[in-house]
Amino acid sequence: MTSRALPRKIFQGAAKRADMFRMFDRHTMRPDRFAGDQSAVYAGEWFEIDETSYSYMLDILPPLWMRGPIFAMREFMSGSVTSVFYAIRIDEAVRYFHTYCDLSDLASVEAMRTAIIDRETRPVRGMSREERLEHIWSTTTDDYRGYAGACWPTAMQGHRTVMLYGGSEGTFLKLLDTLSDDEIAAKLPVHLRHLPSALAA
Repeated sequence: MTSRALPRKIFQGAAKRADMFRMFDRHTMRPDRFAGDQSAVYAGEWFEIDETSYSYMLDILPPLWMRGPIFAMREFMSGSVTSVFYAIRIDEAVRYFHTYCDLSDLASVEAMRTAIIDRETRPVRGMSREERLEHIWSTTTDDYRGYAGACWPTAMQGHRTVMLYGGSEGTFLKLLDTLSDDEIAAKLPVHLRHLPSALAA
């Protein structure tokens, strides 16, 4: 499945360098990875990083372009989608972000910046259901996440799955999008389980 809502925060907190690199392609196991245009899989994804990671990515290769504190990588992930890094002042502090923008849309870079500011300046800290699911997907290792294959009903094939522990029943796979509130809470780290969930996605 390649359609995703845009834009979307995929990780809570500021990712360190190892997490950042792992999330650059958190869809690497999808069954249709090399089939057609994969731009919709990536475009719109964003997460916060630390200043060290931002500086490292700025220095690793000459950027495709740089506009003040925003720069784009010259290596494209898919089609016209590439990494764009931002340094944005929010609530008197400079924070750093990685995003995937589709540069075929001339407005995408500024639209992403606006979306990040809107999300990060909301008065109540919280997570939408979608953000909880994306955080679970981002932090689950490849051994415990995947995609529904041929043994699943046709309508479910290609959808993301995660491994759950069922107590005496052992482990089992479940579609990510169908996790119950209790299952979501069990997969989230303790400090994120009780955040309010009334935010719009």
